[in-house]
Amino acid sequence: MLINWFRFASPVSFYPIAGRWSFAFGALAAVLAGAGLVVGLWIAPTDATQGDAYRIIFIHVPTAWMAMFIYLVMAAWSALALGFNTRLSAMMAQALAPTGALMAGLALWTGAFWGRPTWGTYWAWDARMTSTLILLFLYLGVIALRSAIEEPRRADRACAVLALVGAVNVPIIYFSVQWWNTLHQGSSISLTAAPKMAMTMLAGILIMTAAAWCYTIAIVLSRVQAIIVERERGAGWLESLIEWRAGSEH
Repeated sequence: MLINWFRFASPVSFYPIAGRWSFAFGALAAVLAGAGLVVGLWIAPTDATQGDAYRIIFIHVPTAWMAMFIYLVMAAWSALALGFNTRLSAMMAQALAPTGALMAGLALWTGAFWGRPTWGTYWAWDARMTSTLILLFLYLGVIALRSAIEEPRRADRACAVLALVGAVNVPIIYFSVQWWNTLHQGSSISLTAAPKMAMTMLAGILIMTAAAWCYTIAIVLSRVQAIIVERERGAGWLESLIEWRAGSEH
């Protein structure tokens, strides 16, 4: 049986699905985050070089990964919005920006606290730190640009262009440790080589990464519902849904 995926590109079809998935992924995120913190804070061994200070990687690494990944997803939705003029694609890109900014901010903040005992400084203008800071500014720029343009469709196009132009920064972040001499070490986790850390450490990072994924999906779907309500105000299907919900609560 073939599924007509195109019907999910309509806000009226996507709205109820987003509500169901948001709750499910939110619950899963809470469970995974709890398990990941237990592994990272209590089960994983103390690092021979960094001591217990290294444990901040269980927050730092997943948020840094998600900051880059979310930007690429935002850029992909922006490309769809520009190429096919689909409202839901622009709404998804809009919903992703605040969460991407949160992840980039957390990556920088936790990285600073990791850097102090490891490198002797909270901040150094090395390639990876600077390019990640630029990533945060790109997220904030997309958010600010949308707020500055009142007409939603014009805002969609302007933000989409900015998101696509800024996507070039993501590979710069990823390859910065290979292209330049930075304080950051090379990747300890690779798809083509054995991990350079204890398996319990790796397990904690992967569980926390899965938690960050689920949280992102949950919060973005919840946010896109709010955006749909705001931008589709006055639409017949939305008015009917609001009336139905009001009736079911009494």
